[in-house]
Amino acid sequence: MQNRLKPQYIIVFVLSVLIFSNCKNNSKKHYIYKADSLKKKMAKEWTKTIPGNFSDQTEVVFDSTRIVTFLQSHPALALYEQDLRSFYRKRKFAYAWYEKGTLIEQAGNLNDRLMNLQNEGIYKGIPYQKDLDSLIFDNHSKTRVKKPDIGTELMLTAQYFAFSKLAFRGMSDSVSRSVNWFLPRKKIAYDDYLDTLLKKTSKQTPAISEPVYRQYDLLKSFLAKYRQLDAHENWEPIIISKKLKPGDSSAVVARIKARLYKLEDFKGDTLNNKFDDEFKAAITQFQLRHGLSADGLPGPGTIAEMNVPLKSRIKQIIVNMERCRWLPVSLTTDYLAVNIPEFKLHVYHADSLLWSCNVVVGQKVHQTVIFYGEMQYVVFSPYWNLPESIVRNEVLPAMSSNPNYLNEHNMVITGRENGLPVIQQKPGPANSLGLVKFLFPNSYSIYLHDTPSRSLFGESSRAFSHGCIRVGEPVKLASFLLKYDSTWTTSRINKAMHLGKEQQVTLKQKMPVFIAYFTAFTDRNNLLNFRKDIYDRDEQLASMIMSGSGQY
Repeated sequence: MQNRLKPQYIIVFVLSVLIFSNCKNNSKKHYIYKADSLKKKMAKEWTKTIPGNFSDQTEVVFDSTRIVTFLQSHPALALYEQDLRSFYRKRKFAYAWYEKGTLIEQAGNLNDRLMNLQNEGIYKGIPYQKDLDSLIFDNHSKTRVKKPDIGTELMLTAQYFAFSKLAFRGMSDSVSRSVNWFLPRKKIAYDDYLDTLLKKTSKQTPAISEPVYRQYDLLKSFLAKYRQLDAHENWEPIIISKKLKPGDSSAVVARIKARLYKLEDFKGDTLNNKFDDEFKAAITQFQLRHGLSADGLPGPGTIAEMNVPLKSRIKQIIVNMERCRWLPVSLTTDYLAVNIPEFKLHVYHADSLLWSCNVVVGQKVHQTVIFYGEMQYVVFSPYWNLPESIVRNEVLPAMSSNPNYLNEHNMVITGRENGLPVIQQKPGPANSLGLVKFLFPNSYSIYLHDTPSRSLFGESSRAFSHGCIRVGEPVKLASFLLKYDSTWTTSRINKAMHLGKEQQVTLKQKMPVFIAYFTAFTDRNNLLNFRKDIYDRDEQLASMIMSGSGQY
């Protein structure tokens, strides 16, 4: 056993660097990724998992051939053979789950989690779960002299690998790709991780966190709450016959208060039927949690969200727990994250949210791609090279009906390619990219940029673009990205944005960018948020989770 081995989680980032035309959706192409590995050591406390004092005994060992015998008797676990061998080879084939002939506490804890996989949002069971449960029971019920049982030992370890790959990594890579998730999947050294867990520690020594993105455990806690609600509530639809306003008294107000109380938005008297300030504040919070216009009034859209069946919400939580398994565990650097259904850009340092702003994302017919990139360039006063699809489908028809269309839009033809004119829009306030764009080379031709259409940022649903991401606070983002170069003051940035001449600046440090898709998540106030599934991605993934396809 390697007593000094420390936990490491290897996150492999893969990024394509093929160049295509701007704002062009190429999600159906096959992409080759460039690997960029990172190792992250976790420091948070291990919670709700396999806590306690672990066996670090090295004296009681078994013959390595017993692994072969065990797998012959349990062929459904054969795919974990290399994991078993790697783990026990490091331990020199010492028993891991026994101390002085008795099963350690973690054996029972692992078994409990295996018997309650639904709490993890997992619906397909792990082979031989009942066998392990029986083995655990037999080990605890025997009154004879205690000694390790090789069948129980190997079953526990094999079941750990099966469980950890489902709960910590999730469904197969082919499944995530099939639902258009092109963010690179994390890698975990499961044998190193288990070896670390099974080392004896004092109760005063902080343990380590599970290798899953932090949102996973937060959503898991809400999954339990919503299942409990679903078990005890009928959730009959609330119907409003007339518009409610502050000061009104109505029986339906009391019904809404009762519902908001159950959803933890309202804390007051649920029998009071008056539309008071406390009720308005609760409505406002509910609206903010659901991405609605927060006017504090229970309009049709707000009531529709309140009436969504609890089983639908449970399914939504489970789908997003699965997506959490696919993300890197943690980063220690600055990074940008765009959540498409939330229409938000979040700027982080490690797990600390620095600031956020509204964004506009792709329409349903021009979907923004879910992927990872590294911001490398800020381009002030940019030209816009129109994609062929926009030239063909929008500009040429407009030119046919208006011969002066190009001049009116500050555009010029610079050549011909693939039977179409190559059209470029000059820098300026009317440029479709606004006054600055932010480039992170990728095969999807997606980037962030300013826009002259500022009114769109005031909409609650902001899917209007051709795939690229329009940023609500471009000056603030430019200042953040250029913070390592003291020569780029706010004044100089503003001047460059209005210069009318394109200027590309290479960042001193590349910035990780994650374009993600979460329709359920918790915010920094630990409030559960839901968003509409604007690209219809949830149902396909939910059906695969419920059926258990792609789990192994």
